[in-house]
Amino acid sequence: MASDTPEVADVFRRYGHAFRQQHGAALSTAQRHAMTAIELCRTAALGGHVEQCDSCGHERIAYNSCRDRNCPKCQSLARAQWLADREAELLNTQYFHVVFTVPEEIAVIAFQNNRVVYDILFRAAAETLRTIAADPAHLGAEIGFLSVLHTWGQNLLHHPHLHCLVPGGGISLDGQRWIACRPGFFLPVRVLSRLFRGLFLHYLDKAFTAGRLSFFSTLLPLKERPAFSQHLARVRKTEWVVYAKPPFAGPHQVLSYVGRYTHRIAISNSRLLAIDDGKVRFRWKDYRRDNRHATMTLTADEFIRRFLIHVLPSGFQRIRYYGFLCNRRRQDKLARCRELLGMANVVPPAASGPSGDYRDVYEDLTGKSLRQCPSCDHGRLLVVKVLPRPNNRQWVCDTS
Repeated sequence: MASDTPEVADVFRRYGHAFRQQHGAALSTAQRHAMTAIELCRTAALGGHVEQCDSCGHERIAYNSCRDRNCPKCQSLARAQWLADREAELLNTQYFHVVFTVPEEIAVIAFQNNRVVYDILFRAAAETLRTIAADPAHLGAEIGFLSVLHTWGQNLLHHPHLHCLVPGGGISLDGQRWIACRPGFFLPVRVLSRLFRGLFLHYLDKAFTAGRLSFFSTLLPLKERPAFSQHLARVRKTEWVVYAKPPFAGPHQVLSYVGRYTHRIAISNSRLLAIDDGKVRFRWKDYRRDNRHATMTLTADEFIRRFLIHVLPSGFQRIRYYGFLCNRRRQDKLARCRELLGMANVVPPAASGPSGDYRDVYEDLTGKSLRQCPSCDHGRLLVVKVLPRPNNRQWVCDTS
């Protein structure tokens, strides 16, 4: 390829047209939008501006970004703002990482019914954590946590699972004290797993009865109740995977870790190695072989197919908050948590920089300057010319 640094966008620009011609009828509106956004991102098609260094005179063209959540290059500012907001919510307690995974029999249903089944995944996991935590036999407290949906594995295949970040304790049911988990132990995994299984299958059955599930191709027989019940017979008896990782070392590790699971897409540009002869080669980690690092080569068609599996339905929220972190009562509940933990209250960070310019916002949040000249390293880049979009439509300028 012409560039030494291949990008996901290069795959779509080169092979996206052929993919649309062959598979266009099967693409959702969200998938079509994602493909177009990635192809146009940071190109003249979206307009931009010319920047010039006030010291050495160096010039560069900065084209606007698409800001699509599926684009590998367009989430740095959103991620920085999100992390700043979450940092203001950290409590002086241990934190746990709990992962809920569904069996393959469920995953294939989710593949054809993503919005319905992913909602069930969020609901069942949240209800499981809150129910067990509220039980006096376990913790006897109201907890708060955030959940992040991931639908991929390192090989880009469909692997829906939920990452939950949970403070190690909660507010007593009478609201008068903070109840902490035992050091290094959150809630019993087997109890979580079995309740999660029961709740998930209950809500999935309700969705089937209500006619909210659709089946086609090899799953078409599941439209009939007997076949649907038989398909789920095995998973009603097996142990579902719920994994509670050891507690984090401290708040900074919490934020560093959570940042990997929020504003991400199926594969980052840094993992791509080459795009040659209609094939894409990338790095991946094989978790089934002791996390062995390896390379994988796919046809461009298959790479695009796998990538688009993970484009969520329009408007679907992949980060959700529960318990005392629920949006409606977050500030009051967090203030009560801090009071019970003997912490000072925290003022949330401002949502914008001094001028409201995205570059000021980014620098304010991360300490990294997007204005520093890459040529002389001490001059400031100033906008000297605006490059409008060819069709004169408005597009938000964000070249972070």
